[in-house]
Amino acid sequence: MTVPGTPAVTPAVTPTRPVASPLETAQAQLSTAVKILGYDEGLHAMLATCRREINVAIPLRRDDGSTSLFRGYRIQHNISRGPGKGGLRYAPNVDRNEIRALAMLMTWKCAVVDLPYGGAKGGVTIDPREYSKLELERVTRRYTSEIMPMIGPERDIMAPDIGTNEQTMAWVMDTYSVNKGYTIPAVTTGKPLAMGGSLGRATATSRGVVHATRATLADAGVTLDEVRVAVQGFGKVGSHATRFLAEAGAKVLAVSDQYGGVHAAGGLDVPALLEHVSETGSVVGFPGADPIDNPALLALDVDVLIPAAVEGVLTDQTAATVKARWVVEGANGPTTAAGDRVLADRGIIVVPDILANAGGVVVSYFEWVQANQAYWWTEREIEERLEHRMLSAYSTVAQTARADGLTLRDAALTIGVRRVAEAHQIRGLYP
Repeated sequence: MTVPGTPAVTPAVTPTRPVASPLETAQAQLSTAVKILGYDEGLHAMLATCRREINVAIPLRRDDGSTSLFRGYRIQHNISRGPGKGGLRYAPNVDRNEIRALAMLMTWKCAVVDLPYGGAKGGVTIDPREYSKLELERVTRRYTSEIMPMIGPERDIMAPDIGTNEQTMAWVMDTYSVNKGYTIPAVTTGKPLAMGGSLGRATATSRGVVHATRATLADAGVTLDEVRVAVQGFGKVGSHATRFLAEAGAKVLAVSDQYGGVHAAGGLDVPALLEHVSETGSVVGFPGADPIDNPALLALDVDVLIPAAVEGVLTDQTAATVKARWVVEGANGPTTAAGDRVLADRGIIVVPDILANAGGVVVSYFEWVQANQAYWWTEREIEERLEHRMLSAYSTVAQTARADGLTLRDAALTIGVRRVAEAHQIRGLYP
């Protein structure tokens, strides 16, 4: 069976059993946190169940006059701490359970960095590379119209994700605003600056990954200019993170994207690599580097491994090949529950996704605040506030891990789950 969210690469070892789905991994992580916190079955069931879901059909009139039909989803996992917050994903393997898993991760992520949001996620089962810009606009506007009862600046705020970008968010915002009769910038984040977007939003997730990396290295008395790094996934998160790491002095040995990867034992020339990708659309064929596939990259002899692509990359089998001392999760759900146990047993420190890649939602929150106030901050203010929020969250997670003898993932999950559970309990049940 094809597992939603797994990368289209040859696995390091031929699997002897199915890889856990993103939802199975998310549920397993929650179960671990609930056990640590000692919650009863009723509370566990509430935390494990998505609050609201909508599935929609999206007809598209193609540019050639033909009609295609797509499936779309918007799921709010939890809204006890505030309105839903989460990305909109366009990918051919999107399904309801993947969106449920990602919405759940968003709930814990927002709670870990102490944002007044719940977790949500949306998706359309479409390969955006196969459709024109006008076709994608029609899909986006129809999708927005179909899910409109669920979204809004006080209900559920969207942001870009895999396969979507700031233009997508502009279409969502415009469609919502036209239907309401006035402009409402706060219904989405990650918009173009001309539409009420925020400075620093495009690189926020990547900066957050670097802040998290720097903080966990500092706990071991190591600095960024002392480490060798491999980045799996050279998209919106991985490419900027690679640039920031190189600027901080880290030696980036290998990177990969959906088409392939490149490796240089002495370190890649990152500025030249970025220029190559801008010209060709891929890291493949970068002069002065050797080709490398995903399994080999994950097993590379480096200090820091950053999986920044999709879910389910580090299974129990691929995790067994990892040589890095630190794994910093730039993607959502890149490590399965079984893979996590293997890494923990091997003493590899994992900075979990709900902390490591939270920079995007932090600056999305800043954008939402600015839109509601109609007052815009400077890029320096945003970057300083992002750094403070990320380092504060990391410190809380690390202290909990040390005090309770937990991994960073279990510490982050218990903090996030506890904060959400407290909101549930304080609000009470209605009726």
